[in-house]
Amino acid sequence: MVRSAFRMILDTQPDLEVVAVVADGRAAVDEARRLRPDVCLLDIRMPVLDGLEATRLLAGPEVADPRNVLIATTFDLDEYVHRALHNGACGFLLKDSSPNLLVEAVRAAATGTSLISPSITVRLLRHLAPARAEAPRLVEPLTEREIAVTRLVAEGKTNDEVARSLFVTLATVKTHLGNVQRKLGVRNRVEVAAWAWRTGLCTPG
Repeated sequence: MVRSAFRMILDTQPDLEVVAVVADGRAAVDEARRLRPDVCLLDIRMPVLDGLEATRLLAGPEVADPRNVLIATTFDLDEYVHRALHNGACGFLLKDSSPNLLVEAVRAAATGTSLISPSITVRLLRHLAPARAEAPRLVEPLTEREIAVTRLVAEGKTNDEVARSLFVTLATVKTHLGNVQRKLGVRNRVEVAAWAWRTGLCTPG
């Protein structure tokens, strides 16, 4: 039912095309490797191969040309989402999210500006705060403006929202975020947000 609903929503968009729908994680990995879609929308709980391992195989650090993996979850087990993050997921979506948010999340993942809803960010990434020893080391220090961008990203803000908050252009936000990713040696904004929580740049409350 969920797969059918997601496909119906996405196929109504003129700029989106669902190229495959599968029933288990093994088939998801096989089809993603064969078809090389812009976005792989995976459930955490899947038969044969769960979404955590499928994410690692498609987007993990050892993958030469990783796919953009968007995780759909009921969010009843935080540790599963945490592991998906470590395995290379670039975005998270609640299964009961609105159709508009689903479309926005897929578009964001496809363009490398992955969406993390604030409700997911706060609940998930604050659990990373005690694990500061795991945070990657900076290649060079962040500037004051890069720190401001990082904090807002870690709070779940989109690039447009960051731009409005800092009174800068969208292009400026993208430049700052690109610099932050380079300095941290990470691949996406989810990892930037995780770094901010791990290092204490963001704190619960």
